[in-house]
This record gives sequence, C-alpha cells and structure tokens, in this order.
Amino acid sequence: MKHNYLRTMPLALGLALGAMQVAPTLQAQAQHDPAAGQEQQKSQTFVGKVVKARNGQYALVTDEQAGKGVYLDDQDKAKEFEGKNVKVTGTLELAKNLVHVTNIEPAA
Repeated sequence: MKHNYLRTMPLALGLALGAMQVAPTLQAQAQHDPAAGQEQQKSQTFVGKVVKARNGQYALVTDEQAGKGVYLDDQDKAKEFEGKNVKVTGTLELAKNLVHVTNIEPAA
C-alpha cells in the first residue's frame, strides 16, 4: 500500500514549527479564485523568514503569527539564509505547499 505523504506534510511542518512558537499550521498564502490553478505555474515572489523545521526541512514563514508559509525545494540555497528575512522568487506547487525556487535574496 502506497503512503500518501502529501497529506501529512503540512501537519508535520506545522507540528515542527509549533515547537518554534509559530502557529501550528503552515499554509501557503494563496488567493482563492478560479484562476488559481493557472497562477501556480507563474513565477511569484514571497517575502519572509527562512526557518529550519524540526523535520530538518527549510521553509519560508511569511506570517509568523498566523503560521503561514511554504516549504522551499532548494534546501542548499535556503540553508545559506537560515534565520534571515528574504525575498524568494519561484513557482508555487499548491498541492505540496512547496515553492520551486528560482532565486533567494536578502529582503530589502
């Protein structure tokens, strides 16, 4: 039987970030509109703080109080910015709450 890890990923990150005194759910900040499926393929910019979750994966927290953010697929690049406020450019894969990173730079 194949385990669907995608269903447990947001919960796992939420629990990990909960230990960091961040709200227990980490969700992408996405607008809910009919074109949302099309927006996933367009490059977007996200601003927030890079954190390392207890599961070892790097994520971008975009709203600490609300626990909103996204996972980053370029873990090596994200590691360079751990604990820093950054601007991330990439495409959002909403189903996985994952940004396919094309660039990370310090926030202005």
